Amino acid sequence: MALPRFSNTICNLSKSLLPKSSSLPRAMISAASVMTYIFLTTAWALPVNAAPVSKANEPQQASPVLQSIIDAARASANESYEQDDHNLDSKLKEIDYQTYRSIRFEPKQSLWHQENDYELQFFHPGFLYEYPVTVHTIDSSNSPKRLPFNSNMFRYDGKSSELAGLTDNESGFAGFRVHYPIKSEEYKDEFAVFLGASYFRLVGKNQVYGISARGLAIDTALTKGEEFPHFTEFWVVEPKDGDPITIYARLESPSVAGAYKFVIEPGKDTSVDVESWLFAREDVGKLGIAPFTSMFLYGENTQQSFDDYRPEVHDSDGVLMVTHAGEEIWRPLTNPSRLQITSLSDNKPQGFGMLQRDGEWSNYLDAEANYHIRPGLWVTPKEGFDKGHLEIVEIPTTSEIHDNIVAFWTPEQALNEGESMYFSYELKTVEQHAFDSELATVERTRQGQAVLPGDEFKDEVLATTRQFNIDFSVPEDQVFDAETTKLVVQIVNGTVSDQRLYPVADGAEWRATFFMKPNEKQTVDMRVYVEQNGERVSEVWNYVYQPK
Repeated sequence: MALPRFSNTICNLSKSLLPKSSSLPRAMISAASVMTYIFLTTAWALPVNAAPVSKANEPQQASPVLQSIIDAARASANESYEQDDHNLDSKLKEIDYQTYRSIRFEPKQSLWHQENDYELQFFHPGFLYEYPVTVHTIDSSNSPKRLPFNSNMFRYDGKSSELAGLTDNESGFAGFRVHYPIKSEEYKDEFAVFLGASYFRLVGKNQVYGISARGLAIDTALTKGEEFPHFTEFWVVEPKDGDPITIYARLESPSVAGAYKFVIEPGKDTSVDVESWLFAREDVGKLGIAPFTSMFLYGENTQQSFDDYRPEVHDSDGVLMVTHAGEEIWRPLTNPSRLQITSLSDNKPQGFGMLQRDGEWSNYLDAEANYHIRPGLWVTPKEGFDKGHLEIVEIPTTSEIHDNIVAFWTPEQALNEGESMYFSYELKTVEQHAFDSELATVERTRQGQAVLPGDEFKDEVLATTRQFNIDFSVPEDQVFDAETTKLVVQIVNGTVSDQRLYPVADGAEWRATFFMKPNEKQTVDMRVYVEQNGERVSEVWNYVYQPK
């Protein structure tokens, strides 16, 4: 197999002002000057371009409301970009976080309260949400109707009591959350929330909010700064009992106008069928499809020490991609010393996602954040995911209040002014593993100094050498044979020695261990997997290491 190719450049990130709370995505942190490191790992198939928007992928008469939304996005792309703040009073824009939190929605004012299995609750405009969204409902006669803002939907407690008279029925909402009885018929659980830019979050039956999804990412980690598209309007189709709920949305940004269709089915794992029709009003530097935003402060693989009673702190601990050829690549997340961008290239991948594989309570010991039940998100591509790469952005952070991890699919084909693209995919919450793999899968990644207890490093070469231990969880029918089982280690910008593979945990796991020495202070990229009789029997462990 050919070794990966690399390139380096300098870029910076802009800031997304989204604070942390039970329903709000956390702030993306910014970096002024960083190193970009891109890893292209899979071989190209013949180039295939993403499909433009056309009659072949538009609903036409099958869904006239959605078609009108797509047509409006197409027309908007030919006009200059403007943001509508619904004439929101400046006093609402200037309130602080605590004041905003004291404005509470009255559950009895929920849309379809006690009339439907589903109910919608709304967020008040103001604070960081200076550009409210318009919400429409679509009834059984397929007639859309705008839902007017009504301050009686909210309770204004404490310092927020003086804000009640600052809105009118044109004010719009900051966003909304969707409820459904996932756990029992007695209570309707919140399972989806659309709030802030194009962010939305999903949970299943036994999960709590963590990772966020986005409708679209534009120019992430480019020198000119990131562009954050916004959902500006929503249409919620009144659902029938027992059916999924369908939501349409309009998206706007300086570069792109778009239309979206979300068909959301709550359950043990909540799934969403997503379709998007995108129209470029300007050239797009980097298009990010099916983006994830998450947090990784430290974990079992972290070299830096944190003064914290909790063993690990993260919403997600790795990215997994299954290539078109069926190769499963597991890329553990890190909190790097400088910004790090890696990419996994492919043509029509079978799936990809950002996961929280470690679901053991004892590895977090956090009774409030409950990191052990944060979901992963898994994308199953349908249309538009042709030649391109899965990009992973890891930003240094010293606090768990910052979302410092981003991942998304970037098509190789550019989206330029006047052009359009269509994408469809399934997005699903998952617990620990996205699917039952027939391969040995990475259970944990650990690293440390390559030294025996009591030894002291006096040799500079030895002092910079790291020992890596990778434990693979093995399917029951897989037997370790020292003669036929082989550890394969590939490395760029470093050297490997003392590599071994042996069974542990009574044979339920196999441990791969090796010493790695970086070339000077260069960033090291590693690929590790297990072969039996020349055939790969494990997923590929892919790790990027930055020397201090």
